[in-house]
Amino acid sequence: MESGMGSGRDWMRFLRGPAARWLAPGIDLLYPPQCGICRREPPVSAGTGPPAWPAAGVCAECTRELAVDVSRCPRCGTPGTGDGCRRCARAGPPWRSITILTSYGGPVRDAVLRAKRPAGTRVAAGLAALLVQRHGARLAAAGHDGVVPVPMHWLRRALRGCSAADDLAIGIAAATGRRVRRVLVRRRATRMQNELPVGDRPANVRDAFGCRHGLGGAKLLLVDDVVTTGATLAACCRALVAAGAAVVDVAVVASADSSVDD
Repeated sequence: MESGMGSGRDWMRFLRGPAARWLAPGIDLLYPPQCGICRREPPVSAGTGPPAWPAAGVCAECTRELAVDVSRCPRCGTPGTGDGCRRCARAGPPWRSITILTSYGGPVRDAVLRAKRPAGTRVAAGLAALLVQRHGARLAAAGHDGVVPVPMHWLRRALRGCSAADDLAIGIAAATGRRVRRVLVRRRATRMQNELPVGDRPANVRDAFGCRHGLGGAKLLLVDDVVTTGATLAACCRALVAAGAAVVDVAVVASADSSVDD
């Protein structure tokens, strides 16, 4: 007859619960936690304790470098504008709002490019943590039913071995208490947006996305790494709305305000 820790399931609960809490300080001493962006170890805390975890898994220096931005239109993200954005007064994007961590360039550009590589999962998690740390109240107030990553075509995903948008969505969902909903599919392999003139980008992704099923009035947060023209996000947003989404908001790490990536 089994009792106490008799079953394998009980042992798994023990290892994930009390044992994990007891072992964590020793593990931190042997393998100090690192900043998710720069991989530096945090400073040793006072006394004999283990190194202190950096806030949100990102060191103070990276936070200062990456979580600084200009004022933006909350609808389209145009820098230097507010609620009276002229661009949105003429024709706003199909989403309700956009949340942006910072401008694309310098350290954030390096971090985004690293997040696109197979070994970049921790970098993506760090960027997601910074975005939620800075804009958590806004994201929480939106009351999203799920977090949706912009999908890659299956062939490109297989060749690259990872998806930065997917990793970012996982991090944002975990930090906000939402679930990842991979409802979007890429119907066809499109050319890379940054290979095309700005004017050709909307046509490149037109009807390139669809949904796996109806969305029944869901409020969704669409996530990608970088936005320039917004053509890809707009195409995804239209697919979500066509499938029944009531609200689509957007969150990205960076806005390429004067760059050529999308």
